[in-house]
Amino acid sequence: MDKEDLKRLAENPEFIQSIYNYCDRWCERCPFTSHCLNFAMDSEELGDQETHDINNEAFWQRLTETFQMTLELLHEAAEEEGIDLESIDAKEFEEQDRLNKELAKNHQCSRAAKLYSEMVDDWFDSAKDIFGHEDDEPDLEMSADMGDIDPAEEISDFGEAVEVVRWYQHLIYVKLMRAIRGELDERLEILDEFPKDSDGSAKVALIALDRSIAAWGEIRNLFPHRDNDILDILVHLEQLRRNAEKAFPEARAFIRPGFDKIDLNS
Repeated sequence: MDKEDLKRLAENPEFIQSIYNYCDRWCERCPFTSHCLNFAMDSEELGDQETHDINNEAFWQRLTETFQMTLELLHEAAEEEGIDLESIDAKEFEEQDRLNKELAKNHQCSRAAKLYSEMVDDWFDSAKDIFGHEDDEPDLEMSADMGDIDPAEEISDFGEAVEVVRWYQHLIYVKLMRAIRGELDERLEILDEFPKDSDGSAKVALIALDRSIAAWGEIRNLFPHRDNDILDILVHLEQLRRNAEKAFPEARAFIRPGFDKIDLNS
């Protein structure tokens, strides 16, 4: 794909502008892939399963090409807007970026999100009696002894809950870090009444928290003998959710392109 191909894709009216900025990157579960420029680029460049492997040379080659195209488009846009890229004080920018990164890492929500990701690993390591394999698949015989529920249906519910937990395990931290760092950067800008990007990132983190809480609730219902440690995780997630809402009080109201509908009555 060259620069002109990228421009051609970007001009397609079927794509929702910036939809990929506020998603959870779970394309397999997304109902808007046909309206996403990022997904279209990946599908066009990486059409078979092999090249989706992050270690595959084709992936890194595509990333290099995308980097070059992005630089070209950036310089074109800067020239059109009269922005002098050479005038940017790199040392001052790097120092401010370093300070913001440290502040974000030490934020209460970031620390709690990081701890949560570790709690997930610890739980699965300690719950090996539930699984019949090395991966996150439950033991069929053990599950079959738990009440009158269809074992196949029970395992399906468990598998889906685990999939949700694992998908959002690290994403919560990543999105909260992005939100916190974005909020620090926004303090230096005049944003008027425009929605803040930090609120958009925080909203994705909050949605991930909501879904993770629901998934752990499913796991707790299926394995009541692990109630205490699962309850600890749920309490931690709920506290993190409330603290994130306090840190970003406007995040829930952020309208993500494509995903959220605008309430015309509000």
